[in-house]
Amino acid sequence: MPTPDTIKTLPKLGLHQRWKLVQQLQQHFWERWQQEYLHTIQTKSKWNKIETSLAPGDLVLIKEPTPPLTWRTARVVEVFPGEDKIVRVANVRTAEGKIVKRPAVKLCRLPLTFEGN
Repeated sequence: MPTPDTIKTLPKLGLHQRWKLVQQLQQHFWERWQQEYLHTIQTKSKWNKIETSLAPGDLVLIKEPTPPLTWRTARVVEVFPGEDKIVRVANVRTAEGKIVKRPAVKLCRLPLTFEGN
C-alpha cells in the first residue's frame, strides 16, 4: 500500500489507475477501521471485570456484512438480559424508523460524551 510520501514520487498515472488506487486506499482504511477501532469501543465482559452493558437510549452501529461505509446507526429501544443478567439481545430503532432485534455482539455502542448543563 503506497504511503503519502511514495504517492508524490509515483509516475503520472492514468485515470483508471488512479481510480483503482483510490479504491484500494478506501478499502484498506475501511478494513483497518473495522478491525482496529471497532474492537476498542466494543465492550467485552470478562469474569474479573464488570462493564456496563447496552441500555435503552444508547446509540449503536449495527455490524452487518455490507459494503464499506454502509453500516447503519440505531438507537437502543429495549434490552433483553440473559439468565446471568447480561444483555444478550436488544431491539433497536434504525434511522428509517424500523425496530429490529439484534444480538448484542452485533451492536457496537458509540462512545458519546455530553457536557452537562
